[in-house]
Amino acid sequence: MGRIGAWARSAGKWLPFKVKDIWALRVRLQMEGRVRELALFNLGIDSKLRGCEIVALKVRDVSHGDQVATRAIVMQHKTKRPIQFEITAVTREALQAWIKQAALKSNDFLFPSRLHDSPHLGTRQYARILGHWVDELCLDRSENGTHPMRRTKATLIYRRTKNLRAVQLLRGHSKLESTVRYLGIEVDDALEISEQTEI
Repeated sequence: MGRIGAWARSAGKWLPFKVKDIWALRVRLQMEGRVRELALFNLGIDSKLRGCEIVALKVRDVSHGDQVATRAIVMQHKTKRPIQFEITAVTREALQAWIKQAALKSNDFLFPSRLHDSPHLGTRQYARILGHWVDELCLDRSENGTHPMRRTKATLIYRRTKNLRAVQLLRGHSKLESTVRYLGIEVDDALEISEQTEI
């Protein structure tokens, strides 16, 4: 198997969230009035950003004046390249409710820390919150975390369209090979696409 086998096994471990799990958690957070968590969860799905990038967002990064934007652009920490993402209606509604409840201003961090020694939510805190979500859904923590959350929407887009180039652009990957690794595409996926293409 070599490199490809190891790569496939590694990618397969981190499964993206299923749509039913996403909606189950959204409903729970909404019914329990967990406004901050709902905004954090929805934005995590939409943005496809790393945890360190999400916690560093400021209100101005996702809003224009009093309105949450339909799209945002931020600088990736790892690649130092800008990446654009859409903010869906459910996420805009959740963010608007959170910004209003927390009385956040344009220059404030979107998710301020509740700890005095940190200006914004830390990556460990974010990971712990995500871990609690995984537990609430009765999922396996070893297979669900911040990385699978990042991959969720991109994976759904790929499965529905089989458009690698679109996912590459959304993720800001310079090489298509990076997108293939990111999605965990295996030989079976490639064969399935090939079988549907007649010449």
